[in-house]
Amino acid sequence: METYSVSRQAVLPKVFSGLFLSLLTAFVGLVLGQFVPTPLLLVLMIVEVVMIIAAMLMQGRRQIGMGFVLTFTFISGMTLYLVVSQYISQLGSFIVLEAVGVSAGAFLIAAIVAAQTSLDFSFLGGFLFIGLMAVLLMGLVTLFIPFSNLANLIYALLGIAVFIGYVLFDVNRIARQGLTEAMVPWVVLSLYLDFVNLFLFVLRLMGILQSSRR
Repeated sequence: METYSVSRQAVLPKVFSGLFLSLLTAFVGLVLGQFVPTPLLLVLMIVEVVMIIAAMLMQGRRQIGMGFVLTFTFISGMTLYLVVSQYISQLGSFIVLEAVGVSAGAFLIAAIVAAQTSLDFSFLGGFLFIGLMAVLLMGLVTLFIPFSNLANLIYALLGIAVFIGYVLFDVNRIARQGLTEAMVPWVVLSLYLDFVNLFLFVLRLMGILQSSRR
């Protein structure tokens, strides 16, 4: 029988070391992405989506290992090159690096608050799900209907709020309930997706702010 650790000092270092390794793997993928033909990157995007769906279907039935997570984050890094390179061409590399710093800072602050507070953030679950559905719906709408600057701003701020909320929710749950060893890869994957999506929405926000100054 698997036993749950109730010590956040024992659990959180494993989770965050796994997250750091995942982000490092994604960075390697991002660097290599510039050498991958665009048609292949588009195929890898489909592979990425399939892997996420497979992971969701396996949750609660089978365990995934860090090998799966690192493979996913490597592919994710390569496909992120398309987005990041576009923002670099539009905003410049300094703004993109600034977005990385803002995202990392917001993520760390939210994680520290969630781990150290005596508050229980489990009540956020329902609100975050509704917010995530709203973000997904708005994202689909933008594919067909151009948003105004105000709508784009609301979309970016909502996305940032949702994924900071998920960091609070996920880390707080770990700190309060602990994890089995087998659940660590799941949580690493979840936090990786929280960070990447937070970064993408921060990039979007900076793009909006930069365009409004011109």
